[in-house]
Amino acid sequence: MTIEKIVNGSTTVLKIIGRLDTSSAPSLEAAVDACVAGVQELVFDCNALEYVSSAGLRVILKAQKMMNAQGSMKLIGVNDNIMEVFDITGFADILTIE
Repeated sequence: MTIEKIVNGSTTVLKIIGRLDTSSAPSLEAAVDACVAGVQELVFDCNALEYVSSAGLRVILKAQKMMNAQGSMKLIGVNDNIMEVFDITGFADILTIE
């Protein structure tokens, strides 16, 4: 997995490329922890996200909880396979997905 970070004022976009699984989730967690200070909007660009495991879901949920306290978070470019995971797990009900 590769993460590209784009900062635009108080908005930070993290583009996730590849598979978000047990081995790569700590990298995303570290990227989120390093960039959320002072951020009002966090965007996960999922256009190139191929797979998400329960470890990846945990990191996304943690990011959502952090952003609830200081701003907003959304996911963009979610493909059908990833959306199905969000639907089955109930994450679709708690995340903003565009």
